[in-house]
Amino acid sequence: MSNDSYLLSEDAKDLYRAFKSLKSDDEYKFFLRDLLTEVEIKEFINRWKVVRMLVEKVPYENITKATGMSSTTIARISKWLQNGTGGYNLILQRLKKK
Repeated sequence: MSNDSYLLSEDAKDLYRAFKSLKSDDEYKFFLRDLLTEVEIKEFINRWKVVRMLVEKVPYENITKATGMSSTTIARISKWLQNGTGGYNLILQRLKKK
């Protein structure tokens, strides 16, 4: 199991506060575009798409075609979805309520 102490660092907490301060889609868009490269943002978008497709029981082959993600990456995301810290499921449940 990896050491997740970096997630509790003051720098990490400062990043969390930055995200919490964002108030609109435009603010998120501008912050993410300044913080990350275009490739990194697209990677995040595709990972989240994979999560949603896995929940819908879409076959890996179809997910690969839709996202360009490898079956290895899809399997890793599936593992985190099933046995991770619960972050994916927390957000999925919150979004389902809206």
